[in-house]
Amino acid sequence: MGKLNGKTALVTGSSRGIGRAIAAGLAREGALVAVHYAHNERAAQETVELIEKDGGQAFTVQAPLGAVGDVDQLFQGLEAGLKKHAGNTVLDILVNNAGETLPAGAAPEDLSPEQFDRLFAVNAKAPLFITQRALGLLPDGGRVINISSGTTRTAIPSQTLYAMTKGALEQLSRGFARHLAPRGITINTVAPGITDNGSEIFKMPEVVEQMSQLSAFKRIGEPKEVADVVVFLATDESRWITGAFIDATGGSLLG
Repeated sequence: MGKLNGKTALVTGSSRGIGRAIAAGLAREGALVAVHYAHNERAAQETVELIEKDGGQAFTVQAPLGAVGDVDQLFQGLEAGLKKHAGNTVLDILVNNAGETLPAGAAPEDLSPEQFDRLFAVNAKAPLFITQRALGLLPDGGRVINISSGTTRTAIPSQTLYAMTKGALEQLSRGFARHLAPRGITINTVAPGITDNGSEIFKMPEVVEQMSQLSAFKRIGEPKEVADVVVFLATDESRWITGAFIDATGGSLLG
C-alpha cells in the first residue's frame, strides 16, 4: 500500500526536471497527480506516460502562469480532471513548483521593470493565488509544499531578482502555515541547490565539474533527491512539520 493511496495532488511546472520527479514520486506512493504545464504539452504528456508506465495515475492541466486569468484556467482544468478521474474535486496536496529565472550572467544593474514584473508574477504572485484558491479544495490535514531555492541563503549577483521572488515564496509558507495550522494543513518550503534538470548546461562536463564543487558531496543533485523530500512532506509522517525551510541543496549552504 502506498503512503498516499486515495490522495490527489497538483504539481505546477511538472512537465520536466524537478517537477516531473515530484509528480512521479507522489504517483508512486499512490496519489492521483495533476501534471501542470504552461506550453509544452508533449513534455507534460511524457510525464503522464512515465507515471502510468510505473502503475500510477495522472492527467495534464494547462495554464500559462503569470498571464491574466491564469489561476482560473488552472483550476477549471484541475477540477474537471479531478471529477473525471476521482469523482470529486478534493485536492489533498499542492506543490507550487513552477518558476522562472534569469539567464546566467545577468547583472543586477541591467534588470528591467519587465523582468521584475514577470518573475514576481510567476514565482510569487501565482503561488499565492493558487494556494488561496486551493484552500476551498484542501481538506483538513492537507499539504502544501513550496519549491524555493538555495539562492535565498547565499549571494549570487546574477540571481538577485530570482532570489527575491523565492524569498517572497518562503514568507508565504510561514504566514499560511500559522494561519492554517488549526485545520491540520501543513505548509513547508523545500530549497533545492544545483540540480540536473536536463538543460544543455548539464551536458558540459567542465561546467558540471565546477558546479559540483559547491555541494558538500562534490556533485550536482538529481531531481529524485529533491522529489523524495517533497514526497515525505506530503505524507502523514510529516504532520508535525510546518512553516519549515528544508535545505535540499546537498550541503551547498554549509559555507
